[in-house]
Parts: sequence; C-alpha cells; structure tokens
Amino acid sequence: MITRDQLRIRDPFVLVDPEAGLYVMYGTNGIRGFDAYTSTDLENWDGPIPVLRPEEGFWADRDYWAPEVHLYRGRYYMLASLKAEEACRGTQVFVADSPLGPFRLCGGGPVTPGDWECLDGTLHIDEEGKPWMVFCHEWLQVHDGEMCAVPLDESLERATGEPVLLFKASEAPWSVARHTGIDYITDGPFLFRSGGELLMMWSSFGADGYALGLSRSISGKLAGPWTHDERPLYDKDGGHGMLFRDLRGEWMLTYHTPNGGSLERAVFVPFAAMRAGLAPEG
Repeated sequence: MITRDQLRIRDPFVLVDPEAGLYVMYGTNGIRGFDAYTSTDLENWDGPIPVLRPEEGFWADRDYWAPEVHLYRGRYYMLASLKAEEACRGTQVFVADSPLGPFRLCGGGPVTPGDWECLDGTLHIDEEGKPWMVFCHEWLQVHDGEMCAVPLDESLERATGEPVLLFKASEAPWSVARHTGIDYITDGPFLFRSGGELLMMWSSFGADGYALGLSRSISGKLAGPWTHDERPLYDKDGGHGMLFRDLRGEWMLTYHTPNGGSLERAVFVPFAAMRAGLAPEG
C-alpha cells in the first residue's frame, strides 16, 4: 500500500470499476512498459501492477508516456505514446480483456503518421458513433504545437483517413512561448460534453509554468472551429488532466503537479469546485 502523496506519477488517467468498487490509475513512471495502481478511496493505492511489458522485437524502446485506457465495445483499449531511436514518437493502441491487462498489441504500429513526432493520443467517439484519435503534433517538429484528429476503423487498429488540424497552441490566449520564443506546446487532450457543448481540456505552458486550459467547439463537433477560454483552469505548474466520475457519482478532475523534479504527484479535485456550472454529461 502506498499513499497518494508518496506515489510519483505523471499524466494520471483513472478508470473507474463501479462493480468492483475500485479506481484503476495509469500514468508515466519512467519504466519500459506500464503499471497500474488500484484504490477504493483515491488516497491509498495498491501496486504497482504490471499491465503492459513490450514483447521481444517490439518497435519502441523508450519514452513510454501517458497511457490512457478506455472501455470500448466490451474490451479495454490502451493508447500510449512511444518512441525509438530510428522512429518518430507515436501513439500505439493496445487491447486487453481486463483493465489490469495484460495489454497486447492492437494493429501493426502507431496510429499517428509515421513521419510526424506525435504524442498523447486520446479516444473520442463522435455523435455518429465513429471513433477518432485526438493527438498532439509536437512543437519539436512544427514549433507551434498542433492539436490534430485522425479517424480510426472500428477495431481501433488503424487510421482510415488523413489527420485534421483542429487548432494550434498559440491560439489560446493563456499559452506562452518557450525556448526560442516561437515554441508553443500542446499536451494531453481530453474531450467531454457539457450542456450539449463539446469541450477539450489540454495543457501547455502559461505565465506561471505548466498549465491546464479549456477549448470549446463552436459547432459541437470535433471539426470545430474551436475557441479558447481566456484563462486556464489551473496555471501553477501542473497539468495533463482528465475527468472521471467517482464512486459516489461526483465528477473529479485529476492532473499531476508539480511538473518536474521527481516530485510529480496525482491531484484529485471535485470538478465543480474548479468550474462552477460546467458539469460533464454521461
């Protein structure tokens, strides 16, 4: 058993199993593979539980980042960012029959374009039931980080079309440039609906460090166009957030803070306390 304030983790993602009365948390922890932790109260965690270890000859040998796990058509699908020396970083899909794995390869390789540096793919099911992956085209390649979407086949194994640009990081009023003054970061998209509105939570850097903001689709559809809230949700050196409904039915926000120094921890906050009047649907 390990307490929340003892557990170093980045990019926390929580899957709730109401029948078992458990929270399952995944994240980035610097290993070649992914672990999970389970809890009944979000404070005390059992683990690590190995849920994915790469098979012999698997293409990625480093940067195992930001796993997400989604229940889709009765199975559990993990989307995770991976890289190798001779390959661009990309989002690979894995599948399992249990949220605790073992997760196995789904498809032949990353769903993101092979010649793009990409990360943080998340699953979005549109209003017609079609699956998409929303992901970040990295600032390392384009300077002004892009938020993109690519349609997937029903098995989630492969893309069925070309990526669509949704917006660039610099379009958000709160996002500030890094490094050379032209580099804007896109990180960690998470989509949800509220009051019929389609919103995206994502991260970049603000005036006080790593930050978490909200963007809104004017059309209510993934294609947008997208507008951006003037101020971030959180701007004190923390981000890569997502929402989940806790075992009492309350919507919770989780993100990691601070953003470095081996001190990263998962934080859990009632979403209503941060954003009055913005209740997710579903």
